[in-house]
Amino acid sequence: MLISESLSLFLRSIWQSWGWLFLILFSLFWLFLLIKLCLFLYLWWRRELWLRQQKFILLEIKIPKEILKPIRAMENVFAGLCAIYDPPDWWEKWIDGKMLLSISLEIVSIGGGPHFFIRIPEPNRAMVEANIYSQYPEAEITLVDDYTKYVPQDIPNKYWDLWASDYILAKDDSYPIKTYQKFETEREVKEEKRIDPLAGLLEAMAKIRPGEQLWVQITAQPVRAGVESDWVERGKKIRDEIARRKERPKPKSIIGEVVEVLIRGKPTEAPPEEKEIIPPEMKLTPGEREIISGVEEKISRPGFETNIRFIYLGKTDVFFKPNCRLAFGFFANYATENLNGLYPWRNTLTKIHKSWFLPLNLLLPRRLYLRKRRLFRNYIKRLPPLFPRTGGTFIFNTEELASLYHFPSRAVAAAPFVTRVEAKKGEAPPGLPVE
Repeated sequence: MLISESLSLFLRSIWQSWGWLFLILFSLFWLFLLIKLCLFLYLWWRRELWLRQQKFILLEIKIPKEILKPIRAMENVFAGLCAIYDPPDWWEKWIDGKMLLSISLEIVSIGGGPHFFIRIPEPNRAMVEANIYSQYPEAEITLVDDYTKYVPQDIPNKYWDLWASDYILAKDDSYPIKTYQKFETEREVKEEKRIDPLAGLLEAMAKIRPGEQLWVQITAQPVRAGVESDWVERGKKIRDEIARRKERPKPKSIIGEVVEVLIRGKPTEAPPEEKEIIPPEMKLTPGEREIISGVEEKISRPGFETNIRFIYLGKTDVFFKPNCRLAFGFFANYATENLNGLYPWRNTLTKIHKSWFLPLNLLLPRRLYLRKRRLFRNYIKRLPPLFPRTGGTFIFNTEELASLYHFPSRAVAAAPFVTRVEAKKGEAPPGLPVE
């Protein structure tokens, strides 16, 4: 009894002396959360208004019948597309609502006919076409209607169903995925002996039946290392950790040295460096050298903030859910155990796992419907997976993007029904009258 009275008296005295401070801190905490929420909602509103004023177009690329250039040519295209990087300043961001726009690289099969599309802001059309023609002069680029408008906009419904997923990386995005250089593409002189990872996807898309569609979407937005993302610094840190490089101590400031002399009387001497007989580089295994080489190769090229998703949809009378594995097989080609790989993101997969809390399972059909609707909406609007929040994206460089999206020749990818340019473009004959 005496202990409880003493404790009560102690707490009462604390509250009388410092209660005002707790109230102020509590109020500031909730004020901070409220301001942060208001700024988020305000920025979302301004960006929505700004996006409504932007016009996007969809370009279809009809690839040449014979493409003798390696996949590296597509990497040069993406390097040129880095010019669309136009970050907003303070006024443009908070007043106008301007934001960085992305391009959408899409490979689509409608009833068994694969097509290559690029969705871009209309002002960037000339630049995109110039970069593609510079590497593929025989390609044909045409302005087409958005194919997503030709299916019901309320999918899933009584007559249509879908199966979809966003993708994430298995490791930090400083680790690269398996790229085209690992597929021996450029080592083979003869075109028919080249290996193209895209051939499997086109062959799978050719098996899509009428009434079915398979959409693959890769959204990419140029980023500058150290501004929007620190992926280059993270890559350097991973490289140094694997190489067992000791972090050098930072030099002390002048003020710090003066304080140390006043307290101790003399500055602390740095401990002597331990010299190893065998340098750390000589202790690396072949696998560690491969990882370091892969990380350094990735951070040496321009980067894009990327999101990858696919949707398999079709009429309910022909919808065959196992066909979604056609896309799974394509992305599995780019995975390696020691580096990185693409895997379906469980949080966006159109499959709801049952909970141990049984009453929650009664809402499973509704939760599944809402998730399908969100995936379908994000695809047709080309939005990131967590929109309007940030996150769910990762960094790919130009080499990784070119490995996923490029134009294969018929000798490498002999899938039928791929839209190609059968006739070669030629120059006008000499002596042709111009008037």
